[in-house]
Amino acid sequence: MIAASIFLAPGPWQIVLIVVVVLLLFGGKKIPELMRGLGSGIKEFKDASKEDEKTPSDKKE
Repeated sequence: MIAASIFLAPGPWQIVLIVVVVLLLFGGKKIPELMRGLGSGIKEFKDASKEDEKTPSDKKE
């Protein structure tokens, strides 16, 4: 089980490779826009999950 997790965890060279590939695919100017969109999506998801917790869970049939 431990040996399997070693292969799944990315090392420093794999992270560098992923960053280089992302830079080549999207370019330096497009990345901040992508990150802004990702951040707003995460924020909306958190807000929606908080609203779900506020609603009463006991439903009367």
